[in-house]
Amino acid sequence: MDRLSYILMLMTGSGLTGVGLIIVLAFGLYNWIAILIAIGIGIVLMYPVAYVISRWIKREDPAWDHQKTDDANALIPDPNAPEV
Repeated sequence: MDRLSYILMLMTGSGLTGVGLIIVLAFGLYNWIAILIAIGIGIVLMYPVAYVISRWIKREDPAWDHQKTDDANALIPDPNAPEV
């Protein structure tokens, strides 16, 4: 279970979506389809980017044992499960 990645999803999702929207609007694509595609790409990439950043933060922390990886496969994580 990776609780830090859930917090980072808020920041990475808004950042990726914002960058996508800026790129779309900078190219002059002012239609709804282009805007929805940029939003969709931001939403799809939100969790993988947050997970990579979370693992990077934990790998750089000297007090964190990043070797213990018991990934939870459930959609809603068990609060009593160990942190990844």
